[in-house]
Amino acid sequence: MASKICQLLRSRPIDHISSRVLSSLTRPLSSFASSGSTIRATLFPGDGIGPEIAESVKQVFNAAEVPIEWEEHYVGDKVDPRTESFLTWESLESVRRNGVGLKGPMATPIGKGHRSLNLTLRKELGLYANVRPCYSLPGYKTRYDDVNLVTIRENTEGEYSGLEHQVVRGVVESLKIITRQASLRVAEYAFHYAKAHGRQKVSAIHKANIMRKTDGLFLKCCREVAEKYPEIYYEEVIIDNCCMMLVKNPTLFDVLVMPNLYGDIISDLCAGLIGGLGLTPSCNIGEGGIALAEAVHGSAPDIAGKNLANPTALLLSAVTMLRHLELHDKADRIHNAILKTIAEGKYRTGDLGGTSTTTEFTKAVCDNL
Repeated sequence: MASKICQLLRSRPIDHISSRVLSSLTRPLSSFASSGSTIRATLFPGDGIGPEIAESVKQVFNAAEVPIEWEEHYVGDKVDPRTESFLTWESLESVRRNGVGLKGPMATPIGKGHRSLNLTLRKELGLYANVRPCYSLPGYKTRYDDVNLVTIRENTEGEYSGLEHQVVRGVVESLKIITRQASLRVAEYAFHYAKAHGRQKVSAIHKANIMRKTDGLFLKCCREVAEKYPEIYYEEVIIDNCCMMLVKNPTLFDVLVMPNLYGDIISDLCAGLIGGLGLTPSCNIGEGGIALAEAVHGSAPDIAGKNLANPTALLLSAVTMLRHLELHDKADRIHNAILKTIAEGKYRTGDLGGTSTTTEFTKAVCDNL
């Protein structure tokens, strides 16, 4: 256990975090957008409904003439000892080499003794920030009409560090790890994101009134970064109060940054405000400019292969990937076509109250291009 903790805490010099993070955020991608050449991107279709909705993305990209060449990798049926999961080392190398990818839903069987597929991706690729925009979709009515916020979740540590053991029979211990390096890194990204996207406020979500050491360190790092962005309003909100405020009035928030577990909870809560995980895009950011966009909903094995799945979340996630590549014109066209299809209401899948198939919805999006 001690060796695992030391390995997790081992880090490069703290003084260089800000420059490293910013250099990765501002990595020049304009060459991709302007050269006109084909861009290679890794695609993980995933499990369950994954291959069906991944096919929808490929069809829409073809209709929009997006210059993407997909390098597909599938979840295996045997554990790769190099990754300790069903993901192969070659698939991870593909993302490292291409620097960008798209991932469908992946299900990890419970109690099988191997690493979670999502955890493997985050750890091996250094995907330290999960960015999930939540905004109301025109024409799709929910309890709220004006949601427009972004959750930024630290992705690598906290309660999800995976450090658990049995102390004695009937007593288990799980370690929550918070480091200065990871906290500064995700805070830097949150403020940079806010500035780059014209956002006015960053809210740090915490429980430092109880967990004074761990969440206290996270807040200290956020305050440190906030001082460098005086033009952005900074506030701190306790996690339970944040949940209540979000449900009462989500317009109180703009950009929210938080440790791992809180981010898992809050981002799903925010998705519920706009209609569910089936409408919510997501993108994981890593040092060096790696971006892995993903649909965060489940693999829905009960409807797999029945042509009933809603591809909206994966399509919107693919749009975030295009924006990362600075293919803004293509991203805008596809984004507008998706919103128009949903707003028209003629072609909606079952989860959106309609009766359309995956194929019919995808064709409607292509037609609206």
